Amino acid sequence: MTEDDTPESPELVGALEIGGTHVTSALVNLSAGQLVPGSVRRRPIDPHGAADELLNGFASAIADAHAAADVPWGVAIPGPFDYRRGIGLFKDVGKFDALLDVNLTARLHAALPHLTGDITFVNDADAFAVGEWRQGVTAAAARCVGITLGSGVGSSFLDNGIPVTAGPTVPPHGRAHRLKIGTADLEDVVSRRAILARYLAGPNVSSTTGLDVHDVFDRSRGGDEWATQVLEDAFRALGGALAPWFTRFQATTVAFGGAMTGSWDLVLPPLRSGLTTAGARIDIELLPSADTERSALVGAATYAHPVKVCLSSADEQSGRGVGAEAASAIPATPTPKEPQAP
Repeated sequence: MTEDDTPESPELVGALEIGGTHVTSALVNLSAGQLVPGSVRRRPIDPHGAADELLNGFASAIADAHAAADVPWGVAIPGPFDYRRGIGLFKDVGKFDALLDVNLTARLHAALPHLTGDITFVNDADAFAVGEWRQGVTAAAARCVGITLGSGVGSSFLDNGIPVTAGPTVPPHGRAHRLKIGTADLEDVVSRRAILARYLAGPNVSSTTGLDVHDVFDRSRGGDEWATQVLEDAFRALGGALAPWFTRFQATTVAFGGAMTGSWDLVLPPLRSGLTTAGARIDIELLPSADTERSALVGAATYAHPVKVCLSSADEQSGRGVGAEAASAIPATPTPKEPQAP
């Protein structure tokens, strides 16, 4: 860290990325849209832990950054969540149930009484997409999308860096997880649990103790035809579900993040096939993120400076999406907007 990049610099913002099994903190140089070298700290968390245990983990991650007291913080966290008030809405979602109705803003300030900077919460998919738009594979694209593949399917549709959460060109609330594949919810077809469940229900599946989705990818590479079929069906279906929305939104580039992109060679072919079969433009760029976590941290920090979060009424009610007013390179826009037809 150089003298110019000390925590007292007004260009520095703290960022927290809360995942299903970890929390990561970092300092972000907003003018450069980059993490401060040496500032990244990662801690494991138990998503099924008690509220005090989880909050202690989050607060410890913030303290790990050794930031100045007045540094603002952006926190990327999955929904359902009331992002404006900082209150968990988790119920029967398989993680963070102990944070239901917990005011994280108040609890974090109580745990860190020296902290005077504001804390801004943002949907993790929005943070990822904005981070990619600032410094990743969709950098400065006029119309792009961020998709995360993991325990579920996260999405954010960006018009010049601003998440779009309403209107005829995006899925309900701008969230792909709300889509259907036939009569099934999208995440009942494409997600960690869905892929695992279908694979385990298949013929001649052995050595299943501790099996996770990365093992299904490994078995596919090793010649397991059923594993290959399960993956191809899932990602072809995902492409078919996303195609009409990519077309309506006129996206030119899509950034994909999350653990499954580590097997991009197995994800891309059926995904592309599903998209083109369903009528998506063949020249749309489908690109894996170089670092999902880094983009989420940069995006979270971008939301925190200046500290003002604007929600559409639908997002405020659902607790699943969030947009932000201008921050650094993001154009000045008071609320998430519907793009104008070209």
